[in-house]
Amino acid sequence: MISVIYLVLLVIVAAGSWKTFEKAGQPGWAALVPIYNFYIMAKISGTKNWWLIFIPIANIYIAFVTLVALAKSFGKDMSFGIGLFFLGFVFFPMLGFGDAVYSGPNGENVFQAQLDAIGK
Repeated sequence: MISVIYLVLLVIVAAGSWKTFEKAGQPGWAALVPIYNFYIMAKISGTKNWWLIFIPIANIYIAFVTLVALAKSFGKDMSFGIGLFFLGFVFFPMLGFGDAVYSGPNGENVFQAQLDAIGK
């Protein structure tokens, strides 16, 4: 019974990640490939030094930073990024299937749009 629940949660996270990647203009299937998915997630979020995922202890830090930056890339705040880190099975489907719109790595395009609005 536990394995069925785990499998359902795994499918939910995979579907949410797939949709999140597609919203950012990346291939959805990349969410299913183990190391490549973190590389793409770091690319979407604008996280540098993604390769730290291979170093013990540092991998926890870089995963946290990447998920917070991913949340900001979709116009969410830091608390949403913390939710992605601790409760990914809830927050990835919210991000993928919700109304969040990709605004560039770490929310860059939102800031640029605000700057452009000042000049007009």
